[in-house]
Amino acid sequence: MGGFSGHDLACIRSERIVFAGLGFALAPGEALILTGPNGSGKSSLLRLMAGIAPPAAGLLRWNGAPVADDREGFSAGTLYLGHRDAVKPALSVRENLAFHMAVRAGGAAPENGPGAGLDGALDRLGLSALADMPARLLSAGQTRRLALARVLATPATLWLLDEPTIALDAPSVAAVVDAIAGHRAAGGMVVASTNIALPIGEAGTLDVSDFAVAQDALWGPDQRRIPAGADSS
Repeated sequence: MGGFSGHDLACIRSERIVFAGLGFALAPGEALILTGPNGSGKSSLLRLMAGIAPPAAGLLRWNGAPVADDREGFSAGTLYLGHRDAVKPALSVRENLAFHMAVRAGGAAPENGPGAGLDGALDRLGLSALADMPARLLSAGQTRRLALARVLATPATLWLLDEPTIALDAPSVAAVVDAIAGHRAAGGMVVASTNIALPIGEAGTLDVSDFAVAQDALWGPDQRRIPAGADSS
């Protein structure tokens, strides 16, 4: 059984309960848009999904099994794009992308499908003419496109994108939307957070703020920093 799902997830950040009781489910070809005001936990949820931070409670499942049962396989099938572009300023555009692809080499399972490759990713995001330019000379929008090119260049089933269109102009947004549509058509899955309208067709929406809780709702009288249902061992 394919897909990616979360069940009764809770997140604590800086001794604050960001959300609790959150669930979602994605099947191959589906997309989920995370919404909610700043501070509601969209980025925190994406980090939980990516395995960067563990949930305070709840369970993530990948292809029907707990992610913890095959963390290596899950990581190989997942690409995460955060707020930071993670671009090396001393390297050229092409060298940045080649470095990423070298790190990922051999990590993706065959069923994840083909990535666009280095030249294909540069072309789709309008970076071919800038391929030999040092990344330190790129504008904010160009740097974001280079970060997105990493997602397109290598194969992965699940894309986790934190505000992917930030700093992009209209043609670049259209290119990203088109890339997402192509990824889904090939059976890929996408979770993306956004503070603005993201024109992705037939996507589910999850407002993370719906899972906010009163700060005294999960703390016991002894003020333990563990939400109800979490493992206290």
